[in-house]
Amino acid sequence: MIRENILKVKKLISSACSKTNQEPNLIMVVVVSKGRPIEQIKEVIEAGIMDIGENRVQEALSKYNKLITHNSKLQTIKWHMVGHLQTNKAKEAVRIFDLIHSVDSLRLASEIDKQAAKINKVQDILVEVNTSGEATKFGLQPKEVMGVLKEAEKFKNISIKGLMTVAPMVDNPEKTRTYFKALRELRDEINNLQPAACSLQLLSMGMSDDFEVAIEEGSNMVRLGRAIFEG
Repeated sequence: MIRENILKVKKLISSACSKTNQEPNLIMVVVVSKGRPIEQIKEVIEAGIMDIGENRVQEALSKYNKLITHNSKLQTIKWHMVGHLQTNKAKEAVRIFDLIHSVDSLRLASEIDKQAAKINKVQDILVEVNTSGEATKFGLQPKEVMGVLKEAEKFKNISIKGLMTVAPMVDNPEKTRTYFKALRELRDEINNLQPAACSLQLLSMGMSDDFEVAIEEGSNMVRLGRAIFEG
C-alpha cells in the first residue's frame, strides 16, 4: 500500500506542478513517520524516498539508532525535525537531524548554534512562521521574521535555508491558499533585500490535506504522513 500511495502522491504533485510550470522532481517529499513502526519506514525507503520527518526528538532517536545499524543504505536517510522543538532538546536534535524545520525563536536558534558548535556541525534550519495568526500555533509573526534573520546571521553554526509554515485545519484545502501565498511572498520580499548568496531557497509548506494547494503557491518541500501510510 505504501508504494502505491507514493505513486499516487507523485501523480498529484505532477498535476499541481503543471499548473505553475514547476518541475515535479524539485519538490521534496518528507515522509512524516510519527507513530509509525520501523518496518513501514523501511517500505518508504525501499520505494525511493530517503527524507524522513519526525515530530519528537526521543522517537526520532530511537528510530535513528535502530535504522542506522540495519544496513549501510539506511545510513543515507535524511532526518527532518518537523515538530515543535524545545530548547532543552536542541543538543539531541543536532546529533541526528539534517534539517530542523521548526525554529520559532532567536533563543532556539542560539541554542542550536551553541550545541552544533560543540560537535563541529553547521546545522541547517528553517524559520517557522505563523502565517495564520492562530494563538495555538507556534512560529514567528511575519513582521518579526526579518529581525530574527538579521540577528541569526551572526551565528556561525547554523545555516538558514528557508521558511516553514503550518496552515490551519479547514474543511476545504482551497481555504489554506492565502496562508501559503503569504509565506511565499514573505520569502520573496526577504530575498529581494538580501544578496543572492544568502537567499532563502526552501519553502516547507503543505501536508496530507493541502499539499497540492501549497505546491501551487510555491512550496518545494511537503510533509506527508497519512497520504503515505493510510489507504
